[in-house]
This record gives sequence, C-alpha cells and structure tokens, in this order.
Amino acid sequence: MRTSKIFFRLILLCLVAFGGTVKADPVYNKVIETDICIYGGTSAGVIAAYTAKKMGKKVLLIEPGRHLGGMSSGGLGYTDIGNKYVVTGLARDFYRRIGQHYGKFEQWIFEPKVAEGIFNDYAKAAGLEILFKHRLTDVKKEGNVIQEIRIEDASKPSAQTDQIIRAKVYLDCSYEGDLMARSKVSYVVGREANQEYNETINGVQLLNGHQFPDGIDPYVVPGDKNSGLLWGIRDAELAPIGSGDKKVQAYNFRIALSKVPENRIEIEKPENYDPKKYELLIRLKEKRPWNSLNDVIILSHMPNGKTDINNRNGFSTDMIGENWDYPEADYATRQQIWKRHEDYTKGFLYFLGNDPRIPAKIRAEMKSWGYPKDEYTDNGNWTPQLYIREARRMVGELVMTQHHCEGKEVVKDGVGMAAYTMDSHNCDRLVVNGMVKNEGNVEVGGFGPYPISYRSIVPKQSEASNLIVPVCLSATHIAYGSIRMEPVFMVLSQSSAVAAALAIDEKIPVQQVNVNKIKQLLESNPLVDGSTPEILVDNDHTASVQVTGEWKTEKKGGYGPSYLKADGDSKHLKTVKYIPTVVKTGKYDVYVYFPKLANSSARTSIEVLANGKKLEKVVDHAEIKVEGQTSGEWVSLGSHTFSKGKKGYVQISNKNADGETSADAVLLVPSKS
Repeated sequence: MRTSKIFFRLILLCLVAFGGTVKADPVYNKVIETDICIYGGTSAGVIAAYTAKKMGKKVLLIEPGRHLGGMSSGGLGYTDIGNKYVVTGLARDFYRRIGQHYGKFEQWIFEPKVAEGIFNDYAKAAGLEILFKHRLTDVKKEGNVIQEIRIEDASKPSAQTDQIIRAKVYLDCSYEGDLMARSKVSYVVGREANQEYNETINGVQLLNGHQFPDGIDPYVVPGDKNSGLLWGIRDAELAPIGSGDKKVQAYNFRIALSKVPENRIEIEKPENYDPKKYELLIRLKEKRPWNSLNDVIILSHMPNGKTDINNRNGFSTDMIGENWDYPEADYATRQQIWKRHEDYTKGFLYFLGNDPRIPAKIRAEMKSWGYPKDEYTDNGNWTPQLYIREARRMVGELVMTQHHCEGKEVVKDGVGMAAYTMDSHNCDRLVVNGMVKNEGNVEVGGFGPYPISYRSIVPKQSEASNLIVPVCLSATHIAYGSIRMEPVFMVLSQSSAVAAALAIDEKIPVQQVNVNKIKQLLESNPLVDGSTPEILVDNDHTASVQVTGEWKTEKKGGYGPSYLKADGDSKHLKTVKYIPTVVKTGKYDVYVYFPKLANSSARTSIEVLANGKKLEKVVDHAEIKVEGQTSGEWVSLGSHTFSKGKKGYVQISNKNADGETSADAVLLVPSKS
C-alpha cells in the first residue's frame, strides 16, 4: 500500500510539471484484517472477545463509546437474575470476581467502577485489540457473506480517517443491532400482535403494573380538554388489546448516587430544566400520597453507600414514549434522544429534591443523595450508558416466543438458558376513559429455566452466513423481555464466540456449526483457560441423588428447575445424598445452596464424606444473608479432598430440625489455595 501511494504521488508531480490539473488526493483507508470482529463493547462483547482470543483467534473489538461493559458497568448493579442456575461459564466467573472484590464467594450487587474494572481486566488478560470511539457506517456483502465493514471515528467523523475491517466472522454485541441491520438481516422493531405467534401477552396491554390509579386528570387545566394535555401524555386512542405496533418499551438511566458526604456531589438544577414535565408526578402524589422516596423510585442500596435507581409506579425515571425512533435513528438523532433522556432524568432528581410541592420529608431524603465523585469521572459523574432495554430484534432461523419461556415448547439446540419474568416496561402514555394511563407494562413469571436456541442467535443462512447476534437475538417482544438480562447476554456471547471459532476452523457457515460441539467445549472448558471445571449436583440430577423419607418438590424459589423440602417433623429422619462424579482427584471448596423458606429450620445438619473421612457440619441459618434479586445463597462447607470417581458425597438431613429443611444443590469448586 505504501509503495503504491508513493508511485501515485510521483505521477501527480509529473502531471503538475507538465501543466496537468489534479482535483484532490485520493482517500487511503486503513484496512484491518482479523479472524473475528465484535461490534459493541457491552458485557456480551467483552466476554465474546475474551473467549475468542483465548481460543487462539485474532480478535478486534469495536466500541462506539469510551467504556467497556455496557449496562453492567453503566449503573445496572442490582442484577436481574431470575435463577442463578442459568448463569454459567464466564458470566458466572464475572459475578465470582465481583464477589472476590467484596470478600464473598459471588455477588450480584456492585458499584459501576468495580464492574468496569473487571471487564478491563478481561481485556488486559486476553491482550484484546480494542477500537474505542468508533462506530459502524457501512457493510459490504457478497451474496450472503459479509466481506468487510467500514467504521468511523465517532468523535471526529471523516472519510479520511475511516477504517475498513475484514473478518471471517462478525458478532453484533450492540444493544441496537446496527451491524445486523446494515448487513440486511431481517429484524423487527416494536411489538408483534398476539395472533402472529399465538401468544397472549404481546402487543398492546393495559395492565396494573407501574400504572396510574383511576381518576388522574390528564389536562393542563383539570377537566378542560381545550387546555391541552400535560407533558408526557400522547394525544391518541388506545389500540385494541393484543394488537401489534412499532412502539418500544421505555428507556431510562440506572442511576448511581452516593449518600457518603465526602463522596457526594450535590444534584444541581440541570440545563433545559422544566418543572412542567413533572406535573403528572404531583397529581400522582395527591392521589396516592408518599411515605418515602421509595414510593417514587426503586432505590436499591449498593455497596459503599451507593444506589442503583430504577423506575417505579406510574411516573418515574422511565421516559415513556420518547424512544420510539431510537432503534432506527441515525447517530445524530440518537444523541438528541439520549440527551433528552438525560435532561429529563437529572431534572426529575432535582425536582424531587427542590420543588416546594414535594413533601419536605421526601425533599430532605432526596437531598441526602448526590452524584458519586468516584464514578464516571470522565463523564461528569453521570453514566455514559442509556438503558436501551430493547431496540431491533432479529428474525432468525428460529424465533423465541412466549411458549418457549413458559416451557410449552422446548428447543433441543440450547446454547444458554434464561429464567427471568417476561418483563416489558410501559410503551405509551395516553388518555383512557378521561384518565391518564400507561400502556405496555407486562410482568408475567412463574416458570423455570428454559433453553435458548442456537438458531435464535444466527440469521437465516441465506441472509448472512458469517454473522452471530447474541444480544438483539431472534425473539418476540414479550419473550425478549425475559431473555434480555445482562447475565444471559454474557452466556450467549460466550456460546457465540465458541461457534465463531468452530465455523472458522471448519470453514463452514455459522448456521452449520454442530451445537453439540459448542456445548461440549463450554462444559469441558467453561473459563476458556483449561482449568478443571466445577462440579454441580442438583436435586434434579436424579442419577446422582439418593433420597430417603418424604420430601416435597417445589418448582419456585430454588436453584435450577426445583428443590426439595421436608416439613418440620424431625422425628423421622429424611435425607438427600448428593454424589458428585469427580474427574480429577483434588481439593474442592464445597458449597450448599439454601433457598429462602418462610418456615425454615434454624439449623441444617449436613454430612460430608471426602477422601474416606466423614464429618458433620451444622449450618446456622441466622448467618445466611441473602442479597439482591436471588432466591437464596451458597453456603460454604469448607475445603475437602475428593478422590476421582463417585467415592464421596454431601448429605442434607432434617436431623434436629425445628422447621422446614431444604435440599437444593451442591457445588464443588476446585480450590485455588
């Protein structure tokens, strides 16, 4: 390239010398060739890049912003889990590393800077090549094969500095699905009608969650339609329940604040502040008085005096209806939408702490919080990540639906699992029967973990044979509401990276990768470092569990699909023996999972047989502290040496119990000490 450039300049000099004219120097774009190109430095993008690099592939990670981790480092520290059973591989390793930071086995609530530090550690350990502040402008395809993509400097866009990336396989790990869309892969935005996939809770829904109570007047002058609608209410009629549309569930910021005086920056009046935007909040308060700040926002307490704040009730941090154009918008328009959300949210916090119509008690509580000095130090102590709950969704080889979430349809090519409630935030706010109402909130759960199809993270082969999409995957709006959790994105991205590596090695389209090979690699080398995998024995692994006495199977609230529960009668001994299959003799840290029980015994007797030695442990339930959105916690039984084979066990019993006893899961983690 350099030789041809010099030769061309010599020709230009000759033309000038002989009176020729030249309009401009040609544009020379830098070309980067790699095995796997990953677009989006979200939690999924980092895990995918780390996995691919550890598998020996040349990897390039492109992030339009300046930070790694997406929402996991952008304020969503109160992790939406559903069931920890579905969090495997490097995703589980991430939460274990969080736990190590806070002196625990694993932890699901954390500060943004801690999460970002861990994602940076992954990048450093793998020696990742990362292009920050670069974004996609074009995709070149030949037939169904992506040949190259073009990216620009997001801070100073210029054709002269554009770069061309040529890869064998591409992964779209962005929240928006830009690479997928520019690759002309089929996708949808908005909500399908129920009838499209024979669902029942998709499309338009007017339910009670995060809703206004009856009787709140929507007009500027109460009762006067001619005075116009209050800010945030759309002038439209409610569409038929279950009908489809292009509306997108609301975005917000997951807000990190600090209550520690020396780490707190006062929440001042933001630019573009307009108290009229929050008039509905006052009417909501008058109809339903508040007792504390938690009646207005979900204020989840985080380590070191910080918060993860989320939307609550009819009017809160969600900016309903202001994001519909975001998924398909150009970069400039997206930035405008982003800025409106930031202005609204900062104004909302200021309003709560300063407007005289807010009760003095609430104002004082709000003023006790401020922006944390030690978070987002290069972004004015404000998160650089908008919570894009949903944007584009691919229409791939298989579409995950409500039926898969509820277990009515079960795929056989699962490369990850989900378990969270089918959760959609409100999509619209309008007038219904003369009252203001939110529309679109759905929260339906009650089902166990379910597999996510490999076919849902790959496009149709006819559209793109070398692209995998683990974030904007193929799912209906309501099914995506269950799948769209950060731990699940990380799990699916690791599977995607393994699939990409296999496709390259075997020189086949990603759609033709053997899913069993993906599963085998994930099971045998879950941390992609050759370390001995941990051993899980769940009560549902019937071949490895022996039960005596009467135990009831509970489907909700445990680890995995179910757990066993014995009543408070300790006169008759009841036991559940977990027999792990140990592949490699060694020292293991042993843990037992305890789900929360309403009528739990104060203690549980556990017998451990390891290396021919039998010992008894008594777990004091008063010492079990369950934190975050989880059904229970792992409790350590110490380190024990287990011999190869099935020579040891962990047995839970109701011996000396004074209440209900649970038997759920046992975990053996190779000891690092």
